Order: sequence, then structure tokens, then C-alpha cells
Amino acid sequence: MIVNKTNMGAVFLNIKTEFNKALATTPVQWSKTAMKVQFNTAENQYKWLSMFPSMQKWVGDKATKKLKAFTYSIVNEKWEATIELDKFDLMNDNMGLIAPQARNTGMTAAEWPDNMLATLKNGAFATTCFDGQYFYDTDHPVGTQTITTMSNKGTAALSNATWAAVTASLGVARIYFLNMYNDEGQKTPIMGPYILEVPPALEAMANNIYLNDKLADDSPNPYKSMFQPLINPRLTSSTQWMVHAQSMALKPFIFQENMRPTFVKQDSFENDDFFQRGIIKYGLEAYGNAGYGLWQLSYGSTGAA
Repeated sequence: MIVNKTNMGAVFLNIKTEFNKALATTPVQWSKTAMKVQFNTAENQYKWLSMFPSMQKWVGDKATKKLKAFTYSIVNEKWEATIELDKFDLMNDNMGLIAPQARNTGMTAAEWPDNMLATLKNGAFATTCFDGQYFYDTDHPVGTQTITTMSNKGTAALSNATWAAVTASLGVARIYFLNMYNDEGQKTPIMGPYILEVPPALEAMANNIYLNDKLADDSPNPYKSMFQPLINPRLTSSTQWMVHAQSMALKPFIFQENMRPTFVKQDSFENDDFFQRGIIKYGLEAYGNAGYGLWQLSYGSTGAA
């Protein structure tokens, strides 16, 4: 292929097509546990991250509730992935190797939110969220008049060995959601459905609990079909597991997208890269970040006491 402006335009059109196709079709997990928020600012404040009041009888003036004065923000960051093409490879290849590279770049773009959220989840037992506590912690403050605490952190291993073992793990998570209170002290149980997010090491265990009528000791399985498994290969701990509530519009994590992954290229024949080294560049750029949302909607266990 002759490397000229006309042919280069056709090549990059094909590359962009392959990129966008992969971006649209690559399987991703992020939307199961994170809500997408879009702003046009460099830093976004999340002062509203507290539980809203429940309905109550309207007698006289409305009992207006103020959101807590939490200061929590997520700063957008710049992201990129860039590939170089040698013009002589381009002359000889005619898209044979370039198209797979373009598809791989599109897959990378699609998986961008999953990778950011995995970093959050891997650090959730030691990183603070909007209330100043670790996202998974034993003493989240709850209440406006009288401050009490709630725990969304456990240490029990995920197990289907016996009734006692499964209730000590998933049973505690279930009770946590059923015993949820808002800041006015009103009980606001979260009935489900729930997602059980686990690393690959716990995949068989999670599937057994979700699918089987019986536990390993042949006793009845009280949690069959209750906790839908989500296998996350990006989790670094082999014992950590998390349960996320799915019944609300809000989610426990936030994916903040200011600019979605966008295809960019540097193909000018006048630039130094091309003249001095015969190099053409293309890739993707994105602008955004991820952060912790409502800890109330998630329960996590280290899986190791």
C-alpha cells in the first residue's frame, strides 16, 4: 500500500470502525455495582450521599430534612492508551495486524470503568468514603439527633459447608440489609435482590450457594437463588466477598464519566515522528474517575478472621 493522505484516511477509518465495534460489544461488569454520573467539571461534590428520609404523615408544616454536611468529592483524571505504527509495516500489512490491535484498544476502553472500580473494591477495607470511615467498616455513624453506628464489614469466610457456616457469612449480610435504618431512626429494610461479588477462587462456592437445594452437609440451603454471583477476576484477594443491594436506583459505587473513551490519531505527514522515524500514532483518550457511593448498599467481608 502506498502511504499517502488518501490511503491513510481509509486506514484510520477502518481502525476507528474496529475500535468502536469493540468498545460497544466488549462484556463489562461496572453497571451492576456502580451508577454513572456525568458532569462537565474537573471535580464533582457529592454532598447528597446520605440516606433520604422515609415518608411520614403530613401534619402541619413539612418536616424538612437537611442533608448532612459531608465533604466528599471525586476529581476527574486523564486516561490514555497509545499505539505506534511504523509506516513500512503499514505498507506491507494492509490491516492484517492493525485491525486486531484496534479491536484490543476498543476492549481496553470498554474495560476502563471495571479497572477503576476494581481498585476501589480492592482497597475498600482501608479507604475512606463520604462519611470519613472506611467504605467497609464497623462504625459508620447513623442518625441526626442521636448518633448510633452500623457495621457493613465482616470477617467470616464464604462457606456452604453447614447451615451454621452459611448463616455466619451470607446470613449476616442478609440481616444487615434487613436491619437498615435511615438518619431519622426509621427502619428502611432492603429486601433484595442482591449480587454476591467474589474473586475466581470463590466462584464454585458462590454458584453452589446460588444454585443448589442442599448445602455440603446435605442440609437445606436457606439462600438458594437469593445472592446472584458476580465473578470479578480483578479482585486481588482470594477470600474477600461482597454483597450489593440491587433494588434501589442508587448504587454503592460511582463511575464519573466526563469524557467517554475517544479515538484520536496523529497522522500528519509534517510531524517530526513521521518525518524522522516514520512513525504514526493512534489511541484513545478519556477523562473521568470512580469513587465510593453509598456504603449502606453494600456489605463486605475480608473472608479471614
